[in-house]
Amino acid sequence: MTTELPESHPPVELRASHADREAVVERLQEAAAEGRIDFAELDTRLEKALGAKTQAELAPLTADLPSVPDPREAEPLVLKGGIHGVRRTGPWQVPPRITAHGGMAGVVLDFTMTTCRLPEVQVEAHGEMAGVVIIIPEGWAADTYGVQPGLGAVRDKTTPERRPGTPMIRVTGTGGTAGVVVRHLSARELRKLERKKTR
Repeated sequence: MTTELPESHPPVELRASHADREAVVERLQEAAAEGRIDFAELDTRLEKALGAKTQAELAPLTADLPSVPDPREAEPLVLKGGIHGVRRTGPWQVPPRITAHGGMAGVVLDFTMTTCRLPEVQVEAHGEMAGVVIIIPEGWAADTYGVQPGLGAVRDKTTPERRPGTPMIRVTGTGGTAGVVVRHLSARELRKLERKKTR
């Protein structure tokens, strides 16, 4: 009597999702910005990444690049309005997590001159006595459903259209007495910004 061995099958190659491909594309773009690969190689790798059907096809494209720390493990940027207020404006490095306390003089977070490649930025905003104002460029989107309104309420004045490649600003926290406002630049602020760019 002979015992038949079970039929062997080749290992199954896991299919790549849209999120898998987008993560590789983002890492390649970061590597090019860091000077690790040139633009010709970037184009070649991006073409392969966008056409990849399995994770095995994606893996070699970033195998020679250093791993990136999980942004969820990074310490948040903490801003406290206190009695003098805090304004984060102009070009600044956007971290994946921000905590803003309005205090007695308020906090303004202006993202309009920033470069942000993160798919999502989490902002924990507490309006307290003076409020928190968050200004985002046209084409960026905000989600304010996670904010408890309090006395000051939550006012989302942004447009819902979100351009591809822009971050989602996901706001949580409490409105407090003065509230939390998320908006785009006003017409006056846009004119002032354009004048700065032409100088």
